[in-house]
Amino acid sequence: MSFWKTITRKEDPQVYANKDGHLVRSLKVRDFLALGVGTIVSTSIFTLPGEVAAMHTGPAVAISFLLAAVVAGLVAFAYAEMAAALPFAGSAYSWINVIFGEFFGWVAGWALLAEYFICLAFVGSGLSANLRGLLASMGISLPKSLSNAFGTDGGIVDLISVVVIALVALLISQGASRAARVEDLLVVLKVFVVLLFIVVGLTALHAANYVPFVPKYRPTANGPFGGWQGIYAGVSMVCLSYIGFDSIAANSAEAVDPQKTMPRGILGSLAIAVVLFVAVSLVLVGMLPYSKYANSAEPVGLALRAAGHSGVAAVVQTVVVVGMFTALIGMSMAGSRLIYSFGRDGMLPKWLGTLDKHNRPNRALWTLTIVGILIGAFFPFAFLSQLISAGTLIAFMFVSLGIYALRPREGKDIAKPAFKMPLYPVMPALGFLAALLVFLGLDSQAKIYAGVWFILGLVIYFAYGVRHSSLNKK
Repeated sequence: MSFWKTITRKEDPQVYANKDGHLVRSLKVRDFLALGVGTIVSTSIFTLPGEVAAMHTGPAVAISFLLAAVVAGLVAFAYAEMAAALPFAGSAYSWINVIFGEFFGWVAGWALLAEYFICLAFVGSGLSANLRGLLASMGISLPKSLSNAFGTDGGIVDLISVVVIALVALLISQGASRAARVEDLLVVLKVFVVLLFIVVGLTALHAANYVPFVPKYRPTANGPFGGWQGIYAGVSMVCLSYIGFDSIAANSAEAVDPQKTMPRGILGSLAIAVVLFVAVSLVLVGMLPYSKYANSAEPVGLALRAAGHSGVAAVVQTVVVVGMFTALIGMSMAGSRLIYSFGRDGMLPKWLGTLDKHNRPNRALWTLTIVGILIGAFFPFAFLSQLISAGTLIAFMFVSLGIYALRPREGKDIAKPAFKMPLYPVMPALGFLAALLVFLGLDSQAKIYAGVWFILGLVIYFAYGVRHSSLNKK
């Protein structure tokens, strides 16, 4: 077989349907809405608006969130059609494998895997920062050696991050439906707290903090600040906020009636998240001058305390800490299903793709957890926040282009989905171009690390995956 034929060999969608048929279909629309909102409205809503405002945009941070939502929205329509037509574990990896071939599926899946590893660590790190801020307000503090990542401010390990990531894995290992019930409850609680912050924050706004809304452009050591250049840099940073709808798609093999539940879950959760992000961003920069949020991992608590609402800050931060478990649940479920898919297909060791006696992919789950713990325990928050968007955007580009290859096969070897991306063939191209534009706007460090991860993926594919692939045996 020629090299080109080898890397473009495609999996039969019926094979995936049979393999994933062992997973328990128990998740409904409300579970996917909770999963999506819980993952999207995660650490980032309480951390990124302040960080991006101080670093790039000033008060115009809400514009960055809106533009990033437009990019995500274009791609979300493609995701909705893909998930309805191909309701398999592994989201973009499995879809691209069926549509473009094994190698391209591996690239898309490998790009997403970096995001799940790092996002798990990112959320664990953010939860730890908020919990330590809450405890400090009560006069309780952990020693620096157990509070910070290795080599950061006297730190050895971020103990809280380690514990919470492990606890979430323990919950999910008991079954997706049980984790979904906990997720549903925590998301309601978290949305309530976001709304509480918005209402209280509206009483502490200062009009002067919005002037000028778009500061004058100037270059800085962290990249562009102000002007449309700063807003563009902000878009590249906040795109990570919208990865949540991929976490919905990764669990589509466990959906009840995926033709309906997947599009509603993906598009509905994104719409809710956009409203909350923009509202929080506008309130946050109105409460304090944006420069005050520089290097703060918990700007919401900082703003409330500065406005004299320390009691509300304690309530908000308490629920923020609890609510961050929703993102950890979403990321852990999605990332473990992706690793399971790699093992299922022989792209990584087969034991990762085996299910336990209750048909749960727990080997993949604990692999994800251990790697996430190591990253979260030993790498600092600021470092992690720079590296999350690249892989997501690569997967977004593949899925957008994938619609062109999917449509001719719908109603033939792929079932015709109940939902289709509107404005075809224009919208898939817009989704691809928007994701590419944001990717090009990432800072050089993020691109370098994405390149290193991509090279590692190529080495693993050609040294292991291409020979052990289940398609190779055929």
